Amino acid sequence: MKKTWLIVIAVIAVMAVWLVSGYNGLVQMDETTNNQLAQVQTQLQRRNDLIPNLVNTVKGYASHEQEAIKAVSDARAKLGGARSVEEMSQADGELSNALSRLLMITENYPNLKADQNFRALQDELAGTENRIAVARKDYNDVVRGYNAKVRTFPTSIYAGMFGFQQKAYFQADESAQAAPTVSF
Repeated sequence: MKKTWLIVIAVIAVMAVWLVSGYNGLVQMDETTNNQLAQVQTQLQRRNDLIPNLVNTVKGYASHEQEAIKAVSDARAKLGGARSVEEMSQADGELSNALSRLLMITENYPNLKADQNFRALQDELAGTENRIAVARKDYNDVVRGYNAKVRTFPTSIYAGMFGFQQKAYFQADESAQAAPTVSF
């Protein structure tokens, strides 16, 4: 009888260790996804901070291109107000499209293309776009691992009990499928 109780206690102890270990692993993965999302947000904020300088430089040369300038400003505000990954993803796509249109305006303004401030801002923006792409990829990679863990048996049983839910991927806007044409 005593041996049976020891076996039961050992099994319960093993299950408790397994559950605690699994829970702690999910917490770690959840925090990693949150950190990677923060990295995406940091890069989006960097781009957001560059945009007013770029817009003001373009305004000086192309004051009658108000529609493109307004589209950038509106998209920037929408990105600033985005709360979920889906909202951020959609607003980011709109901002990228508006920026593409704004940068295409430079074709009509040779002095703008030659302006040192504009070129420096354009280079900063290109570097930031690369950082955003890397941050999105890193985030999506971490989310893939986390989502797979949350959905895999037997983790899925206690993941649901403890409130761990799948995370959304950062997806490109549908309009991003078509490459913009830019000629200088």
